[in-house]
Amino acid sequence: MSNKAFKILSIDGGGIRGVFPAHILYCMKHRLGIRVDEHFDMIAGTSTGAIVAAAVACKIDPGVVVTMCLMHGPDIFSKKKSWLPAKYQPALQSLYGNENLKAALEETFGDIKLGEIPIPLLLPATDIGNGGVHVFKSAYQKDYDRDGKVFLHQAVLASCSAPTFFNPTKVNEYLLADGGLWANNPSLAAVIDAQRRLNIKLSDIRILSLGTGHARTCYGVKTDREWGLLNGWKGKEFISFIMSLQAQTTHNYLQLMLREDQILRLDFDSDCPLPLDDCSAIDDLISNADRMFTHNSPKIKDFLSIAQGE
Repeated sequence: MSNKAFKILSIDGGGIRGVFPAHILYCMKHRLGIRVDEHFDMIAGTSTGAIVAAAVACKIDPGVVVTMCLMHGPDIFSKKKSWLPAKYQPALQSLYGNENLKAALEETFGDIKLGEIPIPLLLPATDIGNGGVHVFKSAYQKDYDRDGKVFLHQAVLASCSAPTFFNPTKVNEYLLADGGLWANNPSLAAVIDAQRRLNIKLSDIRILSLGTGHARTCYGVKTDREWGLLNGWKGKEFISFIMSLQAQTTHNYLQLMLREDQILRLDFDSDCPLPLDDCSAIDDLISNADRMFTHNSPKIKDFLSIAQGE
């Protein structure tokens, strides 16, 4: 294999389900001895994946993200007081305040700015103020300096601001929401940036893509129902449905673009709902991730050896 392989780590969004990829990376580091913070040439993460990606880029142990979810998850997803019945709250206001998430991110990333991160790091968000996409980038393009002074915790918070769950986040001149609305799986965005901004050949790219699981959302074929957001579209499930579709579609595109040995996707399907905000599922997610890692560790070692040109 080529010894010029350009290695990308891509991490999906998924709310509290981010403990799944975080634990896989923890296992890679502590069981396989892989320095995940040094192994990759580019890192991309969306929403909760932005937290994990930022941690890896800052050489923070992935276990810290798991611990953060365990310690702060119940506070982050603590419903704010409202005069509205819980069923109707998502229709008129965000379910959660972002103060606890903001505090946890500030505690984790401190005063680190994007311009201080040498490795290429991409954190997708959505520019709802101007109706477009927004990608935070570290200092790897000499002619691109918009984000250099942006605090990392601000960029991550913006990428995590999922509609109906959290209010949008203002970063400088931009009002931003969750990047999962268009790039819940940021691997394709990373591949395009590697090609266009860093002049990497498509044939030299290798991607380790980590998902956060997805449950099949089905609406059936009956038409005699009211198709409101809360009833017909199942409220919060609809947001998760959109993000899951985007993640799957991106992976399908990359499978058509790349050779089989250029991409390794670790994800899981669930027969049960996978809410973005259910902290009681953390132990199950960690167990699932541990099982996924154990069953796929030979494949992971093989793939990373190929990526290293060994």
